[in-house]
Amino acid sequence: METKTTQSADSTIVIVATGAESTGKTDLCRYLSTLFGIPWVPELARGYIEQLNRPYTYNDVINIARLQLSEYKAVTNAGHKAVLFDTDLIITKVWLDVVYHQCPQWIIDAIASWPTNMHLLCETDLPWVADNVRENGGPMREVLSQTYKKELERFGLPYVIIRGTGDNRRQCATDVVGRIINV
Repeated sequence: METKTTQSADSTIVIVATGAESTGKTDLCRYLSTLFGIPWVPELARGYIEQLNRPYTYNDVINIARLQLSEYKAVTNAGHKAVLFDTDLIITKVWLDVVYHQCPQWIIDAIASWPTNMHLLCETDLPWVADNVRENGGPMREVLSQTYKKELERFGLPYVIIRGTGDNRRQCATDVVGRIINV
């Protein structure tokens, strides 16, 4: 478990929920946002894909990456003490690598320069819940979970693994975020 933190250039504390599909990222962000009174940015890919009337393409994933980067800049420059992001460019990079076997260098560069204080890497210990956007249940879910961990380590990004169910999972995340934002 890596616990070093980096500070964003404008002093906004940035916390990202990341991990495989159906691991409770959105629920954790909602909960932590309410508990600590800090804004959260919903997963941009989900909304984008849900609005398509066709299968997504490589260019759609590139557009999602651009939207993520733009949203990150806008929210971190808005003067908030802290902000939660439901996923970030790490997931988009892995998505591009797994589905299309290529990722533009600008995304890799953006990840390397995207200041974050902590990634909450959500473990796959929650039951898989299928929906119209999720694609990777079964064994691929664990493969992706390990891939996200390797990418966080590759980029030297701070992370803590979030495990457990229900109140235990929320408490694990609450303890980490509380320490980071000094509450």
